[in-house]
Amino acid sequence: MKPAPFTYHRAESLAEAAEMAATLDNARLLSGGQSLMAMMNLRYVAVDHLIDLNPVAEIAGIAIDGGRVTLGAMTRQRAVLEDDALAACCPILREALGFVGHVQTRNRGTVGGSLAHLDPAAELPGMAALLEAEITLTSQDGTRRIAMVDYPLGYMTPDINEGEILTSLSFDAWPSAHGWDFREFAQRHGDFAMAGVGSLITLDTDGRIDRAAVVLIGVDDGPVRPTDVEAMMIGETPSDALFRAAGALIAERPMAGDALVTEAYRQHLAGVLLRRSLANACVRASESAHA
Repeated sequence: MKPAPFTYHRAESLAEAAEMAATLDNARLLSGGQSLMAMMNLRYVAVDHLIDLNPVAEIAGIAIDGGRVTLGAMTRQRAVLEDDALAACCPILREALGFVGHVQTRNRGTVGGSLAHLDPAAELPGMAALLEAEITLTSQDGTRRIAMVDYPLGYMTPDINEGEILTSLSFDAWPSAHGWDFREFAQRHGDFAMAGVGSLITLDTDGRIDRAAVVLIGVDDGPVRPTDVEAMMIGETPSDALFRAAGALIAERPMAGDALVTEAYRQHLAGVLLRRSLANACVRASESAHA
């Protein structure tokens, strides 16, 4: 199929893109196009105007300022995956981005496109939730910043107002001596995950967990931070019994079934993934603390 007729607009600057977004009716923004163009071709989405952000270099790139990391919305997923400085301060991003689609989609797909599309099984929104990121939105009226925890309004519904353009994602890097792990399960590599888990851990001088962050993807309408699991980890010595208890707690959470898996299967899968993820993150935390 082919998309319904539309008018193409090439924005040369963020100011020009913001003006177009504010004045054109029924317009959509084009970044990598890995989801939008497929939806337009299938006529799930019909637009009158398509605003191309690809020439807008000012919202692309990776910046690390002290412990603060900023990813421009037009930064390609491949650039995030391959940036060594970013991997050094936030290694879980490289691990998670390796699961995103295939080489071809990562070459075109962008940070902002994934966050704007907000698929519940997508890795980048999950990482944004895990890292407690802040999203910056720009319009002719100025700039608005919103915490990732408040950004999803529902299934594939981000808090982006009409005329706003997602311009960046920023977060504070964890201490260098931390452990991380990301893993997911899909029918084939590159398919959307039936469930995925990311974990970040730091240990105190006695080897006990003093900070823990966990995110689940593919199990609800958006990324899930199970704060009950995070809280039960604090002050505990890493052990198989602790990880199994955390996994059992996750397996009790309500989750949706779909055409691929039943709710019971997804619950079991998420629990197993969490147990394994926490174990590996704690091993890495111990290794990095003694490096």
